[in-house]
Amino acid sequence: MLSARSLFQEIYDNDEAYRLFCSIAMNGETQGGWENGRISALVSDPQLAPKIARHGADEDKHGRIFRGLMHNRGLEPVEVPDDTDYTMLLEKQGIGLAHSRLRRDEPLDHHDITVYLAHSRVTEQRASEQMKLLCKIFADNPQMGRAVRQISADEDRHLAYCHEELLRLSAQGRAPEIARILRETAHAEIRIYRDVSIAVMSHIGQILKWPKAKLALLSLGSNALYGYERAGGWRRMTTLRPPAIRNALGGPVAQDAPSPGV
Repeated sequence: MLSARSLFQEIYDNDEAYRLFCSIAMNGETQGGWENGRISALVSDPQLAPKIARHGADEDKHGRIFRGLMHNRGLEPVEVPDDTDYTMLLEKQGIGLAHSRLRRDEPLDHHDITVYLAHSRVTEQRASEQMKLLCKIFADNPQMGRAVRQISADEDRHLAYCHEELLRLSAQGRAPEIARILRETAHAEIRIYRDVSIAVMSHIGQILKWPKAKLALLSLGSNALYGYERAGGWRRMTTLRPPAIRNALGGPVAQDAPSPGV
């Protein structure tokens, strides 16, 4: 039976497929760490900047966790195929703050910060949902289970922080701008996520020698999800509500995490 659990178990059981999967995840988290680190350095708000730094430190930690998962099996990261680079594909669509902007030592303005928070609100929704799925799949796996639970808890805090900060800006009269940017971001994200999902399964399918019929079925599933999201599912990424976790990133910057399984 073709299920998320059976697919991920196949990936986990094969070193090359597992290495590619973890490398893709590590690449995305590491890019997120760099982006948030640069943004925190360019934000003048003394209350917001430490929270963005905390976000970046968490993403860096997640990258180390995925590297640690590979290291524990004697594996090294591999180069990530361009068509699986979710972060850079979003940037090419004009979503979020461009790396060229972040490399300039110029303070971010109010619009830049809104774009950053809206981008994070949408992508952290996706990350939170993905990690919850992996928590279910690997609940009985001591090493993977521990790793994904830790990352999942962080992603939930990141999402809560985005809700809180965007609601704060909305109360300052910026609700129409925020709603527009969230909508544009979500529409671009669902398309990029569909394309990346198909690309990842294609690359992994080549490693695992999946038959064309299986890949076609997986592609059909990705397109069906995209159809649902395009029809209205995208709205879950744009609504704002007071989070259950308040001041989620208001604590100290996260410290290095031990390697999973050590």
